[in-house]
Amino acid sequence: MTVDACTLPTLTVGQLAERSGLAVSALHFYERSGLIRSTRDTGNRRRYTRDTLRRLAFIRASQRVGIPLAEIKQALDSLPRRRTPREADWFTLSTKWQRRLNDQIEQLTRLREDLTNCIGCGCLSFSRCQLVNADDVMAAEGAGARRLEPGTPRPDPYECCPLGA
Repeated sequence: MTVDACTLPTLTVGQLAERSGLAVSALHFYERSGLIRSTRDTGNRRRYTRDTLRRLAFIRASQRVGIPLAEIKQALDSLPRRRTPREADWFTLSTKWQRRLNDQIEQLTRLREDLTNCIGCGCLSFSRCQLVNADDVMAAEGAGARRLEPGTPRPDPYECCPLGA
């Protein structure tokens, strides 16, 4: 006789993996990271409450939009009595994360446009390119990435780098 996981008060790690679409190793990682919790039965096997599925859906949705696990854990820990997130919780947290996500979108858009413009020029040299790094101004700012920082002035996309300049 097959046991229906929907009627059980708790789920095994295998049932949770099947229902969530996550690997057992991912569930173990999430548990070690404090994102989900289990109890142990008399045979010392992990058992998860069914609301863990909603928690996993919250974690996956958050990751999908680029929120790091540390921030997801912090958000989950901020809920009253570490309860399972509800729709209102998702709204509150996603509103807080919107500015961060908008900044990420802006950075990715800049990167996409800068790469397209640079590759279109043909020189592919950040030290010489007049489009991406006019007059090698980034060298004066020191080592490290500069193009992705918010507020970095954008080059004129219609100016072309003279080849070999």
